[in-house]
Amino acid sequence: MGDRPPAGRRDALRNRRLLTDKAREVFAEQGLDAPLDEIARRAGVGNATLYRHFPTRAALVDEVFRDAFADTTAAGERARTAEDAWTGLTEYLRTVFAGLAADRGTNDLMTTNLEGVTSLEAIHAHNRETIDGLLRRGQEQGSIRPDLTTEDLLFTLAALGRAVPALTTVAPDAWLRPLALLLDGLRARSATPALPAPALTSAQLGTVLLTLGPHRRR
Repeated sequence: MGDRPPAGRRDALRNRRLLTDKAREVFAEQGLDAPLDEIARRAGVGNATLYRHFPTRAALVDEVFRDAFADTTAAGERARTAEDAWTGLTEYLRTVFAGLAADRGTNDLMTTNLEGVTSLEAIHAHNRETIDGLLRRGQEQGSIRPDLTTEDLLFTLAALGRAVPALTTVAPDAWLRPLALLLDGLRARSATPALPAPALTSAQLGTVLLTLGPHRRR
């Protein structure tokens, strides 16, 4: 009994847990632009309590999604060890897109950028390393077009990923078809014309993802 935290501390821990749980629920339904007022309401606390625990949206997002990408990371690790890079890449991307279809919050995190979220920076870095390695090996193996860059693929995936929530409103598996078309466009073919215009740089890609959103900060 002597190690039991005081009542005020217990209430604070309870409120933080409630806010985190309800934020996960609201973000999954509405995306990371969801009103923080709605999260506080569902948790049964006032806005002041929410901001006391999480002074910024980024702080709340980081808390909610800190351990949310274990499956994605594991899929990336499996893909990296695939003998055939094309098989590894396609299986990895199908796993990623299944996650985008299931959760609006996850979709926002994987397809855009939000400054100040450590967990987001980590999963973006892991995703980039996975795709970069598979892309290079696929080009060496002759299965992926040689002029494709990592930035090309990351941007294209983000653009398609942003459409996934809308696709799932008409049919849960509707995203499978455009993903298959996208993947088919990555294949190396003898008659494939060169890509027009220069590829994005890493910095340019970061700016694009930041511009895509989420835009609401509080």
